[in-house]
Amino acid sequence: MPAQPAGRPLRVLHFVTGGFSGATQVAVDLCLAARDDSGLQTLLVLRRKRGTTEQRVQALRAQGLQVQVVSNWLHALTVWQLRRVIRAWRPDVVFAHGFSDHIWGRQAAVAEGVPHIFHVEHNARERYTPRRLRQALALAPHTRASIGVSEGVRASLVERGFAPRQCIAIPNGIALERFPDALLPARWQDRAPAILMASRFARQKDHGTLIRALALLRQRGLAPALYLAGGGSRRLQRQAQALVHGLGLSDQVHFLGSVSDLPQRLAATQVFALSTRWEGMPLALVEAMAAGCACVGSDVVGVREVIAHGSTGLLVPPQDAAALADALQQLLKDAALAQRLGQVARLQALREHGHELMWQRYRALLEPKALES
Repeated sequence: MPAQPAGRPLRVLHFVTGGFSGATQVAVDLCLAARDDSGLQTLLVLRRKRGTTEQRVQALRAQGLQVQVVSNWLHALTVWQLRRVIRAWRPDVVFAHGFSDHIWGRQAAVAEGVPHIFHVEHNARERYTPRRLRQALALAPHTRASIGVSEGVRASLVERGFAPRQCIAIPNGIALERFPDALLPARWQDRAPAILMASRFARQKDHGTLIRALALLRQRGLAPALYLAGGGSRRLQRQAQALVHGLGLSDQVHFLGSVSDLPQRLAATQVFALSTRWEGMPLALVEAMAAGCACVGSDVVGVREVIAHGSTGLLVPPQDAAALADALQQLLKDAALAQRLGQVARLQALREHGHELMWQRYRALLEPKALES
């Protein structure tokens, strides 16, 4: 592919799953941030998944984004269709997000001679088989940098054999403008003494431990409402519903599905819980912090980089229902502690986890001096 013509904006293509996961949201946010940059032109390419509905694609286009969709049927077909997009649009830079999409995205970009290719890893624990790892590492000579969405994810890349000098960390950010001071109740007691977990139903998330912790709280005489927001796997959601029914918690647990008013729900709730098996950089947790919730999270990579135990929230061992119940009980019964943790967490989110800071770090990678180095 020839060098970028003089005077033309730098063309940047982001390739990511169309499942509208956290990886999708980060790619969308980066494209949105670039809209007002006259030196950039962006294209978002989604690998079709069940959640890649025409309504969602049109909603992105309505925000001024260029969006195309490629097949998810066979990896070879995904690469072939993406190569056609690259050949027609002629990007100068490709960011390939998430496992295993970063393999297919980089394969297509290398085949079409894209001069600058970046790999973005969104989780500390992915399903790398020996073959997939060989494929990923074989693309390293053609990759300017492998970006972990947290320091923990960057470290996991190094542990898998990616060259440390090529691995950098750029933490994910959130839209802080969705969490203005006016959104927050004036008094802590104006928030409902309830628990909210916002997370899609997926293998990495651990709704079951949170539901079992709620059953333990009930045995101790505490019966807070638990709100579970998020879509995802219907099979896993049915399993969670069966567990709720089996433990006699149907009057306490509310399955909300995908919600459009998450900031308002967070601001109206005292406690946020993230029960999970592994993470990269948990955006929902950061949003809960920005909303001033008292947060409890599983002590795994990604979460422990966001929550400082006893300062901005509480950490508990993963898949430990008793420890999670203890932490939830502490926050529900000690209003002063919960309020303090929520206030400090909000300050941290506002200072360290905004879109603007994330965008500045990605934009720096696209400066001419950086690309020429």
